Amino acid sequence: MDLTRFLADVDAQPWADLQHAYGSAADVPGLLRALAGESEEAASEAVSELYGSILHQGSVYGATARAVPYLARLAGAGYRTEDLLVLLGGIAEGGADDGDGDEAACRAAVVAQLPLLLATVDAEDQGLRRAAVRAAAMTGAAEKVLPVLRLRGETETDPGVRAELLGALARLDPAGTAAAATAALGADEPAEVRIAALLACVDGGVPWEPVHHGAMLSLLPANDLVEDRLDLEHGEPLRYVVEALLLRDTEADREAAYTLLDAALRSTVAGAREEALWAAEEACLLSRGAPERLAGAVPMLSADPADVPEAYALLMKLGPRAAAAAPVLALLAEGEGDPADRALETLVAVAPERAAPLLARDLGRRPRALGAACGFLTGGTSGTTFPYDSALLDAIRARLGADGLDAYEPVRLASLLTAWGSRASAALPELRSALPRFPAALPRALAAVCPPEHRAATAELLTTAARSGPEEGRLPAAQAVRELTGETGPLAAAVAAQCARGGHAVREAAHLAAELGPEAAGLVPALRSALGGPADGHDVPRLEGDIAIASALWRITGRAEEAVPVLADVLARLDAEWTGWTAVRAARAAAAIGDGARPLVPALEGLLTGGLRTPTAVLALHAIAPESLDRPRAAGLLLDAAEADADAVTALEALVVLGRTALTEDHRRRLTALAERDLRVRSSGVVSGMARADERLREQAREAVRTLS
Repeated sequence: MDLTRFLADVDAQPWADLQHAYGSAADVPGLLRALAGESEEAASEAVSELYGSILHQGSVYGATARAVPYLARLAGAGYRTEDLLVLLGGIAEGGADDGDGDEAACRAAVVAQLPLLLATVDAEDQGLRRAAVRAAAMTGAAEKVLPVLRLRGETETDPGVRAELLGALARLDPAGTAAAATAALGADEPAEVRIAALLACVDGGVPWEPVHHGAMLSLLPANDLVEDRLDLEHGEPLRYVVEALLLRDTEADREAAYTLLDAALRSTVAGAREEALWAAEEACLLSRGAPERLAGAVPMLSADPADVPEAYALLMKLGPRAAAAAPVLALLAEGEGDPADRALETLVAVAPERAAPLLARDLGRRPRALGAACGFLTGGTSGTTFPYDSALLDAIRARLGADGLDAYEPVRLASLLTAWGSRASAALPELRSALPRFPAALPRALAAVCPPEHRAATAELLTTAARSGPEEGRLPAAQAVRELTGETGPLAAAVAAQCARGGHAVREAAHLAAELGPEAAGLVPALRSALGGPADGHDVPRLEGDIAIASALWRITGRAEEAVPVLADVLARLDAEWTGWTAVRAARAAAAIGDGARPLVPALEGLLTGGLRTPTAVLALHAIAPESLDRPRAAGLLLDAAEADADAVTALEALVVLGRTALTEDHRRRLTALAERDLRVRSSGVVSGMARADERLREQAREAVRTLS
């Protein structure tokens, strides 16, 4: 390669006009120059920077496709060949086979380099062969690639390349590769080849048989066997196999997955159980039946206290089903430092009644367990609170007067007291004393625990805090005054002051004004003055604040003409990519207005594109202009959203609102499946609460089935 001509060609391209992950691609020529330079360190840094810019976390850009021919020419000329072939494979993987966007352009650009890739499949160096096999497979060009890879497979002897070949063939032709993969499962094959063959069988849909079960167990621990593979998707083989079997969603495959997990969890091979625990955790997140099926392994998991810490994450996902582990968890929780805290955190999930007195014993040094206890309040079923314990109440009272509390502890202590309510009234003196130190965290707890005979004095304290205390505590204090006494003056004054200050807290102030309703008529000018507008563009906090203000104006004045123009402006400024939940809140605000929000119908209909925005848009249109809805089509969109976990709770709510006549037989079948299938619907949110959230969603789906039958 004529390097001078190559670099001149690079410099002639309009890189500054192209985009990558960090904006202008003007830096790409310098990176290409570094790849062809004499400094190994500079070339390595250039490869790393290219991964960060033109292939950022698997995403490709306009500059990516333009760079591909130059990367290929450098690779073909011997400059960082293996690294660049791997990069080209990643670009192809991030591309697409159709369309006219950046993804399709990138895939096509790498396909155009197949002559180089396929020629390198026969390179002398095994690292080059592996990289070329992977990159060629990622192009998806099966007709051109498969014959070359199969021919190579007939003579290849290196286990690493053979493993890569099996993975590549399975990607391009999963069913056609199944026989070869099954043949490579034998114990006489290298372990790297056997695990690749097993994964190829799974990807090819081969029925799971005893031979696969035995091979998987014999290969554990398996993660190291794929450590050198370029295929990161299979980086944890046991977890991948379990997930694949569960996703097949048949009784036979579920039984195979749980039988495999049970055997792996009981393995005495070093490292095997650790991989089994990771796979079991994934199963709990994926399958509704997993916690019940895996509970039988708990006695074995907790047999040796020294081994229990490895199982904490799984035990927390099993929750009360892991009660057999409670004695050993309690024993470990009586220790010192973070190890004891982690044991107690797990005990909170498994046996909260047993955890409460242990948490009381050393509350100040158990931040994990305290956080879990407070998470219990929000992650459990409706009405569930962490168990009241008098010793824990005494410990909380002592902590409220202690020095050195971090930013989270007062909030967590207050949340427990709030949940316990009047049972925690003994903490009233400590809450009153600590209020100046934690003005935002404690007002709600003060109102919740305060007995009738102390309401007047507590309300006076909170009123002073609302009028002259630290700014961050004025709204919470004023709200607590209202909860205690029903008096709204301090709250109205605090809302007006917050509206005058502006900022992101306007949204909270507007919500509180809305709760006051017509009593807050005097706040209307302040709310109007706090509105944003087109100059704020797509600033999400300002959009959210405007929605809250629109709702407050409607609740206070009852005049749609106050609120509808604000919501219309918000809906016009929504960005499809970043403002999904903002659109949901705008649609909810419109729904509350009802018929008076008819001017918003076209904008709301524009939200019926599937996904997160659709459920609330259906509810809004049903409330505002029900005649505008194609109800069977809307029911289908709602089921799409529920199945994709796109605000599934609202989707089911909207289905019930539409009524049974909107549902076809196929709709009914899909709704029943949501309620009764094994695969979880809820797949997003905080991991520790996903299973409980899915259980609540399943009950909602079952109720919807009963209502719509």
